[in-house]
Amino acid sequence: MATQPSNTRNVFLATGDAMTVLAERTAQVDRTVTEAAGAWLFPALPSGLALVAVGGYGRRQLFPYSDIDLLLLVEEERLALDRKEAISAFLQKLWDSGLRMSHSVRTPAECAEIHDHNTELNVSLLDQRYLAGDRALYADVARRMPKFVAGNRQALVENLARLTRERHARYANTIYHLEPNVKETPGGLRDYQLVCWLEAIAPAGGMRLAAGEPAPELQGAMRFLARLRCYLHVESGRDNNILSFEAQDALADHWGQSDPAQWMRQYYRHSRTIFRAALRQLEAHEAQSSSLFAQFRDWRSRLANADFSVHRDRAHFRSPQQLEMDPELVLRMFEFVARHGVALSAEAEQQIEARMAGLRAHFRAPQAVWPVLNRVFSLPHAPLAARQMHETGVLGALFPEMESIECLVVRDFFHRYTVDEHSLVAIEKLWGVAAPQYRDLLEEVKEPGVLLMALLFHDAGKGLPHSPPVDGSVRLAAAALERIRMPLAERDTVRFLIERHLDLSAAMQSRDVFDPPTIREVARLVATVERLKALTLITYADISAVNPTVMTSWRAQQLWQLYTMVYNELTRELESDRIAAGPAPLENSGPERAAFLEGFPTRYLRTHTDAEMEAHMALRDRSRARGVAVEVERVDSAWRLTLVAGDRPGLFASVAGTLSGFGMNILKAEAFSNRRGLVLDTFTFADPHRTLELNPSEVERLRTFTEKVILHKTDVRELLRHRPKPKLPSRKAGIETRVSFDSEAGATATLVEIVAQDRPGLLYDLASAMSLNGCNIEVVLIDTQAHKAIDVFYVTAEGKKLGAGKLEILKEALERACQAG
Repeated sequence: MATQPSNTRNVFLATGDAMTVLAERTAQVDRTVTEAAGAWLFPALPSGLALVAVGGYGRRQLFPYSDIDLLLLVEEERLALDRKEAISAFLQKLWDSGLRMSHSVRTPAECAEIHDHNTELNVSLLDQRYLAGDRALYADVARRMPKFVAGNRQALVENLARLTRERHARYANTIYHLEPNVKETPGGLRDYQLVCWLEAIAPAGGMRLAAGEPAPELQGAMRFLARLRCYLHVESGRDNNILSFEAQDALADHWGQSDPAQWMRQYYRHSRTIFRAALRQLEAHEAQSSSLFAQFRDWRSRLANADFSVHRDRAHFRSPQQLEMDPELVLRMFEFVARHGVALSAEAEQQIEARMAGLRAHFRAPQAVWPVLNRVFSLPHAPLAARQMHETGVLGALFPEMESIECLVVRDFFHRYTVDEHSLVAIEKLWGVAAPQYRDLLEEVKEPGVLLMALLFHDAGKGLPHSPPVDGSVRLAAAALERIRMPLAERDTVRFLIERHLDLSAAMQSRDVFDPPTIREVARLVATVERLKALTLITYADISAVNPTVMTSWRAQQLWQLYTMVYNELTRELESDRIAAGPAPLENSGPERAAFLEGFPTRYLRTHTDAEMEAHMALRDRSRARGVAVEVERVDSAWRLTLVAGDRPGLFASVAGTLSGFGMNILKAEAFSNRRGLVLDTFTFADPHRTLELNPSEVERLRTFTEKVILHKTDVRELLRHRPKPKLPSRKAGIETRVSFDSEAGATATLVEIVAQDRPGLLYDLASAMSLNGCNIEVVLIDTQAHKAIDVFYVTAEGKKLGAGKLEILKEALERACQAG
């Protein structure tokens, strides 16, 4: 709408009564539509046309800036074509009135057809309401619809299910997003309407919802979400449905709740109510409409035993009253779920929840629960069991230490989920890992249940105020594991995994993982091969659960390389020991390769295959003609630029600037030089806009432009000047700059670590500052997390580590570079 009536807006902000806002806006739009129709439409079409409100407009639930779903029902298609000018004038009048129209023109026959490629039309007609025009024509549609629904129920359910499953998948099938879309996210208003639609087309439901309104708890959840969506609309002045961090703060402030996290906990609880109802309805209707599913369901019913039965592919208690006398029947039920992958029935969930007070009292007394939990958490479907234990409250009954992270929002730029959901997703990612090397590693772990316990508790401390998260997690886990009588050896492993769950990530982000001191330090921390395997798997799961895009194939390969080298160090078979012993690596090379390798750091031999060395030598041969040679190639999910050139000041910086100017994100960079002054630099980078993939000619343009920059035939600063700065997601998103030095991290170079706000050209400015201050860059490690850049350089000056005076000068130059641009 063009303007939001100030009185309606003010009343809503004072009362939070969204339902009144929806009704008033619907009434206002009704008046606008009927008046425009009377002036522009009906004079040209006095009969044979009716206006029908459909969708949210039809059910009188128009949010302040929602689209207006309007059906122009015509007696026959020719009539609409003959009066095209009148219809266009009518619609233009509505747009000029500030209404965002979403209209369609259909005949009664078209309304009573299945539209597989336009399911939204069929769905919108479930909420149709007469507005104006030919009543007899509308009555014809109203008469046809019940018969149409009854005859096409299966097709309607299948199309609704397909749309819903696709939508849920776009949001990773979880409600626990830190900045959810209150309309589209699982558990949002769209899912509430799904419940209403499925009830409307149920065999006993008829065409309208009056015969069976949703349960009061579900209606309460809908009103809560409607209040949020109304607020987002009136405050942003548009159809905005994203509950951003800033909106969460504003909501909490406006309605007098000091802690936005408590407001979000209310949101997740209401969303969970809607999501569970939607899934139950969806699964029930899918089961009724699928004969193939029925056959599978009948086969699964044979899994029943003396305690549990399987009906409609759901697990049931045979004797629910036994729960009063045998609380551990609940754990055996979850063992059944974990073994067979059969989810709990709605009745079983309700029976467990009804006895929750007794279960809490039982499980909070110290007792040997670990043997059965270990079985549950070691089975193939352990993630399903863990999630259902969480959803029914059993996990909280067993481990009250985890209650502080339930629905807990901890804000950062890269985590997508709440803290408890992150842990559950991590478990699912680990059990579902497809990469063969990690799958094999998981199978080598003797006690996978120990890994699951570590993942459950690895972030539990984030809910404790005034305590470092890792320390808090260790303390909470220790109390819980003692209470369930986990053996001391397993407890020690869980403690280690929680304490060190960030170490491998930190090594990948801020250390040269091919530098022997780094490998030796990681090996010292993990101590045994068994712990290394477990920590690698925990790291894989933790990174994968941050959000769906973080664990790229490149990052997974980087973690695996780190694992392999630390494993070799622990088994005293690390190749670097033999290389460091003397000139042996050169003895088996021909004179040409020996000359090429002489002077390169020994890590070059550890990180490159014979084929890659041959390719680098070929690149060197190409460079002889012009003094430089550049190659750009695709490597899995990333790209790699390799160059060979004579060493010169600012070379690394100029190439970094070129990649940034082309819109690339540098993931990793390496710089080598031999005794003859020949430089071999490698940049691994991401192409976020798929420029090189979609425009192959750009690969050659990038290659030739890089050569020109190295040869000083063009100035990279011009390229950088025209690239826009990234937009921050929030006013509170600034990253504090930090520059630190460590002269003990490398054997021959000083480590320089920089944390700063990421921006185009940052790496170029940092490298330029180093070059201008007489520093030589040996290797660079780049990691960018959302808008936070973590850059690590190994630097020398005149072949040595940096002295105290140089460090002071360089620190000031780097801090200035971080603030530039």
